[in-house]
Amino acid sequence: MINLISDTVTKPTPEMLSVMMAAEVGDDVFGEDPSVNVLESKAAKMFGKEAAMFCPSGTMTNQIAIKMHTQPLDEVICDHYSHVYQYEVGGYANNSGVSMNIVPGKYGKITADQIAQAIRPDYDWLPISRLVVLENSCNKGGGSYYTCDEIIPISGLCQQRGLSLHLDGARLFNVLVETGESTHQVGALFDSISICISKGLGAPVGSVLIGSKEKIRKARRIRKAIGGGMRQAGYLAAACTYALDHHVEDLKIDNARAKKIGELLNRQAYVESVRPVKTNIVVFSLADKEDPKSFLDKLKQHEIGAVQFGPHEIRFVFHRDLHENDISKVEQIISTIK
Repeated sequence: MINLISDTVTKPTPEMLSVMMAAEVGDDVFGEDPSVNVLESKAAKMFGKEAAMFCPSGTMTNQIAIKMHTQPLDEVICDHYSHVYQYEVGGYANNSGVSMNIVPGKYGKITADQIAQAIRPDYDWLPISRLVVLENSCNKGGGSYYTCDEIIPISGLCQQRGLSLHLDGARLFNVLVETGESTHQVGALFDSISICISKGLGAPVGSVLIGSKEKIRKARRIRKAIGGGMRQAGYLAAACTYALDHHVEDLKIDNARAKKIGELLNRQAYVESVRPVKTNIVVFSLADKEDPKSFLDKLKQHEIGAVQFGPHEIRFVFHRDLHENDISKVEQIISTIK
């Protein structure tokens, strides 16, 4: 099966498995797992921050960040495509007692002007605008991304108006290999950052929340309260450190393959439109006469897996476990499928 369902399907390489098996471990709840400590220190330094915390998933790091920055009856401002709103089971309400102020951006991106208009006035009957969340790249936006120049006015507005700014950077490194911007440039613009290492970077499990010592200390308490404290997590952390050291540049290959397939899809009669392909995600709309389920069934018959991503939309995600012959087959099937 050629799996284009998600980049979460990646599996450890033999080299990564070797590093995992050799990892030195301890009890991370007590802060005594050396391999976790190495990962957290590395991630914090990469973004010019003081501290970091290892978690099982990006949903957990995002939800902890929301709770870390807010209190009940506060409000989070984000784009209507944001993962924290669309795909985290309404956790913001369940875990933090906050509401969402949804802004209709373009391909998952919002502007400083839109955020300024969304900030609530200080009335008793309104929630308090407390946090802005940006997603980079934006999954539901088709892998669209912000450049640092686009984030700078948002960061400045948040500082001016007393709002915290969190980055859901689940696929941030797919962005950075495109823009050439540095992790330090990104870190300077946000109060907290979540990076996922189990997607295109290829680790089996793991995300990291990055911020100040004060915020991460609070985050560790929240993590424990929601059952996220791990013991000998160093086996997983070692895989994440290896991925950050060896797999980042490979993301250029995934992005390039996605763009190539996006161009091919644009030429097919059964495709109505393709969202601009910026990173490793391709989202395309089928023509009205095409049934998404039937289309996915046709792909499955050719041993290609994908997902429906809207009433008439399909998503492909490219990742390091795909090989050149897989891409050639995908090109062939896209060109000949009826």
